[in-house]
Amino acid sequence: MNAYAPISSIMVTDLVTVNPEDNLLAVKKLFDTHKFHHLPVVRFRKIVGIVSKTDFGHFTGGVNHGSAQERTDLLEHTKVEDIMTKGIGKLEPDDRINVALEIFSKNWFHALPVVKEDELVGIVTTQDVIRAILDEKPKEPHMVYENLD
Repeated sequence: MNAYAPISSIMVTDLVTVNPEDNLLAVKKLFDTHKFHHLPVVRFRKIVGIVSKTDFGHFTGGVNHGSAQERTDLLEHTKVEDIMTKGIGKLEPDDRINVALEIFSKNWFHALPVVKEDELVGIVTTQDVIRAILDEKPKEPHMVYENLD
């Protein structure tokens, strides 16, 4: 992986997003049916926050009392904007991967929205960086282990 390549070379563009006014039941359904851990929160394609599985888990960890119906009702009546992280870092598609690496190393962020002209166009996560490194083929084939057994 070339750390000086543009972030657009590794970002995910097939995005699932939520609106700040959506309820947490919708968030739960998305996290239950998809493997991602971060949901960008957008209003008219403009990123306004992010909800992570960790944010959601912290909230739902505090609502494990009461009946299943009471918990469902609470998720139905709590909005995304009530738990989303608002102070988020952002990248632009032409920013270099090393910029993302620096942000990841100095913050607790694990996902960075990618915006162009203030509109969400992608997201990059620490997992995307790891995948890019793992997908890299060495210049010399003998450097790859054939069988680790």
